[in-house]
Amino acid sequence: MSRPRNRQLRPVPDEEPRMMFRTIHGYRRAFRIAGEGPAVLLLHGIGDNSSTWTEIIPHLAKKYTVIAPDLLGHGRSDKPRADYSVAAYANGMRDLLSTLGIEHVTVIGHSLGGGVAMQFSYQFPHMVDRLVLVSAGGVTKDVHPLLRLMSVPVVNEVVKLLRIPGAMPLVRMAGNLAGVVHGSNLRPGTMLHDTPDLIRVLADLPDPTAYEAYLRTLRAVVDWRGQVVTMLDRCYLTENLPVQLIWGDDDSVIPVSHAHLAHAAMPNSRLEIFRGSGHFPFRDDPMRFLQIVEDFLSSTAPLVFDEARWRHMLISGVGENTITGTSSTRMAVLDAMGSDERSAT
Repeated sequence: MSRPRNRQLRPVPDEEPRMMFRTIHGYRRAFRIAGEGPAVLLLHGIGDNSSTWTEIIPHLAKKYTVIAPDLLGHGRSDKPRADYSVAAYANGMRDLLSTLGIEHVTVIGHSLGGGVAMQFSYQFPHMVDRLVLVSAGGVTKDVHPLLRLMSVPVVNEVVKLLRIPGAMPLVRMAGNLAGVVHGSNLRPGTMLHDTPDLIRVLADLPDPTAYEAYLRTLRAVVDWRGQVVTMLDRCYLTENLPVQLIWGDDDSVIPVSHAHLAHAAMPNSRLEIFRGSGHFPFRDDPMRFLQIVEDFLSSTAPLVFDEARWRHMLISGVGENTITGTSSTRMAVLDAMGSDERSAT
């Protein structure tokens, strides 16, 4: 974890998830499922798997049907030579839900899973009740320098040496050095916060097939300049969709400034900043995370999709200044971010 957990959730043995499998388009998909009621889909980040939600699933399962898949190329799902773009992942989630007979769902996505969640809500808006983005990728290009380095072919060939005994201390040193050399715009003191988690993900890749799937996924969303995919140009489409944003203020992977930009760009969205938390706020403080999610679910009504309204929003579009971020309005948002961060609890 980014730091030791200060509060833990009590066990809920009656709601422990079952690991299940579905073969879709010839590839086996693994997923954890628990509970009954309205559906909630939990999407993990790059290199991670559904076990990252272990503490959260049983508590949500008391009122909801919770589905936490291992994305293709991750965990116990197959790892083929395939399309690992966020659009392909969104298609995969649509297909999995269809095989389970689930027509609509609240989507909670972390990191890469947040980018997939946003893409899913764009591609299949009629299936989305609500959207929860946790330290989500795909807002602007900023991302941890270690991930930028990993996307470079020469560097990721060297990283294959991780399997050699004694290699991990050198990788940790390289990750810390990358942050200093690259000179990213992360706040001072945050660089070391999430590096151990990134190293954990790299070290836990179990075999060459998983490693190749990880690289294909990474290259689909990140290059040496940062994140390739951005959602700012389509945020206006969430006008009627209940959206909750959750971020750690010490997130060195996806800086907290992304949370404020997304909050400004997504009409009527809610924002919660976790003080002292890094890229995994739901693991740093699972009790608070669960409280926020449960309150969001109980206090908002599922979106009733209106195709005519959706079409009207697409035709009306959004102004260029809003997309490019050159307007005085966006500058005012950036100026206000400092005070927002100070007041967040």
